Amino acid sequence: MLVAIALSFSARVNVGIAALALAFGLGLGVPGLRADAVAAAFPSSLFVTLLGVTLLFAATESNGTLAHAAGQAVRLVRGNARPAPWLLFAVAFVVSALGPGAVPSVALIAPLGAAVARRMGIPPFIGALFVANGANAGNLSPLSAVGIVANSRMAEAGLVGEEAKVFAANALAHVLVSAAVYVFWRWRGAAPATAAAPGPAAVAPLDLRQGLSLAVVAAWAVGAVALQLPVGLSALAAAFLLLAFRAASEAETLRAVPWGALLMVSGTATLVALVEKTGGLDLFSGLLARLSTPQTVNGTMAFVTGLISTWSSTSGVVLPAFLPTVPGVLERLGGGDPLALSLSINVGSSLVDVSPLSTLGALCVAAVEDADAARTLFRRLLAWGLSMTLVGALLCQLLASPFARL
Repeated sequence: MLVAIALSFSARVNVGIAALALAFGLGLGVPGLRADAVAAAFPSSLFVTLLGVTLLFAATESNGTLAHAAGQAVRLVRGNARPAPWLLFAVAFVVSALGPGAVPSVALIAPLGAAVARRMGIPPFIGALFVANGANAGNLSPLSAVGIVANSRMAEAGLVGEEAKVFAANALAHVLVSAAVYVFWRWRGAAPATAAAPGPAAVAPLDLRQGLSLAVVAAWAVGAVALQLPVGLSALAAAFLLLAFRAASEAETLRAVPWGALLMVSGTATLVALVEKTGGLDLFSGLLARLSTPQTVNGTMAFVTGLISTWSSTSGVVLPAFLPTVPGVLERLGGGDPLALSLSINVGSSLVDVSPLSTLGALCVAAVEDADAARTLFRRLLAWGLSMTLVGALLCQLLASPFARL
């Protein structure tokens, strides 16, 4: 896994190809694994999700719908690029907190965020970061599926009635890290005061194909949010409707799909799954018992769960696996605050989810059309996600206990 990470920063070859080759070598060389385990580890669900979403928005890109929506967003902030990241953050936060959670929210908003960033001269990294962090900030809402998972697992550990603190602590952490990168971006003078965008009169009215595209995308969003339809499969169905009714060109749509980004994300996810099968989860969780004390357990737990969450599912693996263990961990350590430790698990595992090894980061990378820009974004999001293991540990060590006592 470390080799793949190093290659993603240095090599010009698509890291997905390298990851698949390394996964094949792992399948051949590790006792108990077979070469066909590589095919079994391929993330078919993630691939379908990415393919469906990118195909749908590639169709809207090919007929000008996405550009029109980006133009309207530029008008909303009056051509001023400075508040645009926070607008993306707010929209993603609200959509995520109302119920669907981070993954459907990022699937819906990341393509628009990439278009807005491109239109307004904002770096793709800033646009992706604010969309993903905004969605993640709302991810532990009591209405969200992930929030329900976290609160139910905390209830198993005897912590009930703490939904507001779970939601607030996670949201605050994401606001803080987003504010820090925003200040740094502005301090470097990288934020243009006014984007080189046309004024209100330059935005052409929707044509029939674009109107149909907006209606189909809106129906897809309602289905994913309200009816909890599978994001990827429903997006494929929506893309089929646009192509069937000739609202978009099939050839142009297929050319606009970022196949290199899909290969990059799917290949690394395959390697990650094999690493987990070889005991990676147990290896890192074992660090907790050796490294922590009652005074440092919050930061240590945030670091370990964050590190695991960079390649494993936060809602599917980390939260269900670690939250119920809180009483036992504190008992073995001889003391500690169970609510503070639970908040540390939630925040530490969530802050890293912008990594392209997770679905959120993968969706952001897939939303970028240019192959070189997508590769650069992959590297930057990976570096950001890994750095969040340390940032999350520091935040939880300093703030988890005081916040739990409020």
